[in-house]
Amino acid sequence: MRNQRNRTIRAIAALACVASLSLHGQSLAAHKTQRVIWVMTDGLRWQEVFQGAEPALMNKENGVSNPEALKKDFWRESAEDRRKALMPFLWTKVAKDGQLYGNRMLGSEASVTNGLNFSYPGYNESLTGAADPRIDSNDKKYNPNVTVLEWLHGKPSFKGKVAAFGAWDVFPFIFNAPRAGFPVNAGYDPMEGFAGNPVMKTLNDLKADSPRDWDDEPFDNLTFHTALEYLKQRRPRLMYLSLGETDDWAHAGKYGEYLRSTQRADQYLKTLWETLQSMAEYRGVTALIFSPDHGRGVGSEWRSHGQKIPESKYIWMAFLGPDTPALGERANIAPVKQSQIAATLTALLGEDYHATVPASGAPIDDVIHPAGGRP
Repeated sequence: MRNQRNRTIRAIAALACVASLSLHGQSLAAHKTQRVIWVMTDGLRWQEVFQGAEPALMNKENGVSNPEALKKDFWRESAEDRRKALMPFLWTKVAKDGQLYGNRMLGSEASVTNGLNFSYPGYNESLTGAADPRIDSNDKKYNPNVTVLEWLHGKPSFKGKVAAFGAWDVFPFIFNAPRAGFPVNAGYDPMEGFAGNPVMKTLNDLKADSPRDWDDEPFDNLTFHTALEYLKQRRPRLMYLSLGETDDWAHAGKYGEYLRSTQRADQYLKTLWETLQSMAEYRGVTALIFSPDHGRGVGSEWRSHGQKIPESKYIWMAFLGPDTPALGERANIAPVKQSQIAATLTALLGEDYHATVPASGAPIDDVIHPAGGRP
C-alpha cells in the first residue's frame, strides 16, 4: 500500500512538472517582443495630443503669422477630428492597435513625479524609473544614475545593440555616455563610425553647415534621419530618439510652429514604424513607445513649464507592439507615472528592471500582457 501511494505521489509530481514546463513554454511562445524603439518629444502637451489644436491659441498673439492658413490645416469642429488632423499616425494606428494614456477628460491621468517639471529631471525620471533630487537643473553634468538603456546594455544579449539619439546636446550627459558604453549622438555632433556611407556623410555635413536657430540643438529632421540611417545600417535591439522642436517653438511662443513640429513628430513615428515593418529583424517583434519629458501650462502659460506651473506635471504616453493589448485610448483607469516607463520597457523585452531597481516605478500592467492572456 505504501509503495502504491509513493508511486501515485511520484506520478502526480511528474504530471505537475510536465504541466509547469508546458505552461512555461506557452508563456515563452506567447512573448514576442524582442526589440524596442522609444521616441520622446520634448514638452508636447497632453491637450494637443488628445484634443488637437487649441482655437484660443491660433492667432497672432501666439506667434501665428497666418491664422487662417493654420486653421485650414488644423482646425476641425470635433476634438476627435482635430487630433487626427494633427497626429494622424497616432490616432489611426496607435489608438487602433496599441494604448494611449493621459487624457484627463476621460479619467486617464499620467504625470511626472520629480516635482520640477522640466527637461533633465524629466528625462532622468523616464530613463531611470525614479526621480532624483540631485538632478535639479539642465546643466551639463554627468548623470550619476544608470539609465535603463545602460542597464540593458550591460546584459550579453544587448551588448553592442543599444543606441541613443537626441536633438538636445545635453543627452551625452543624461546618459553619462563615457560610462554607458553605447553610442549617444546628440546636438550638432557628427555621427562617427560610418565612413563611406553617403547618407550619414550628408547628414553630418548638414549639421555642420545649416543655420542655427538654437545653439544647443538642430532641427528635428537632422536628428531623426541620423537615427533612421543608424537603424537601417546597425539594426539595434533598443534605440532611443528624442526630438526637441515641440519645446523650442513653444518657448518661442510660436503656436503654429509648435503644431507643425508636432505633426512632423507623428510623421517620423509613421516612417519609423513602416521602416520597422519592412525589415525582417523587426517585423512583428518590435514595440514602439512614445512620450514627452514634461507637460506645459494652460492658457497664456502654454509657452512654459516648471515647478511654478503645476499643470505642467501632466503628460501622456503611448505604446504599440505585439505584446500590448489593443485597448486604445484609456479611460477611467488608475493614474500612471513617468517613472513606470523604464520598467514597462524592460518587461516588454522579458527583463525585470523593477526587481533590480526597486526604487523605480512598477511596469504598467495593462501594457505588458499579451491579448491572449497573462502568463
